[in-house]
Amino acid sequence: MTQFPHDQFAKDLLETLLSPFGEVQTAKTIDAQVREIDVYFTPTANIQTDARLGLLHKLAATPATFEPFRKAVTIGEVRSCIAKLIDLQNELTRQAKRDGKPKLTEADFPQLWILTPTLSAEKLIDFGAIKEVESWGEAVYLLPKSFKTGIVVIHQLPETPDTLWLRILGRDNVQIRAIAEIVRLPADSPYRQNALELFSNLKIVLENKQKKRS
Repeated sequence: MTQFPHDQFAKDLLETLLSPFGEVQTAKTIDAQVREIDVYFTPTANIQTDARLGLLHKLAATPATFEPFRKAVTIGEVRSCIAKLIDLQNELTRQAKRDGKPKLTEADFPQLWILTPTLSAEKLIDFGAIKEVESWGEAVYLLPKSFKTGIVVIHQLPETPDTLWLRILGRDNVQIRAIAEIVRLPADSPYRQNALELFSNLKIVLENKQKKRS
């Protein structure tokens, strides 16, 4: 398990929500550079993700990598995420060639989604990130098309059912309110129990770490 409890919580939650619809690999190692992608999702053919996942459903409509951050992502961390995406694309290209498959197209390569609680307007401008509200709604910023990279600023997401399964990866009051919304869901709601169990495990890990420090 990763030494960062919030990172493990994010990986476990995304794996739980997405695994019914495709292959989910957490901490995927890229051989060339010994880098790890937090979550790599490949949709299963002819199986669509659940629209009840809201915005997460849209993000996972095509192959995707997810890099969740507990604190505001830095410029260096964004660059590192993009570098990992490029390494992965190169690995996929080599694998297709080894397997004798047709040359991969842009649609075959995954989209990178960086999930950050906050991010300043200055940094978004520096990366050339823009909002396409009609396509993605608020708080989703896309880098220039060829980068295949988007940044979701979680604390800017409107508090609607559509954003719930991403807001749970936020911080402080944003996460607390998201958990409260999940608690209020009907007991038989899909994903409810698993999400609450994962969050409970996170609390236990954090409390144990705090005890060791004191």
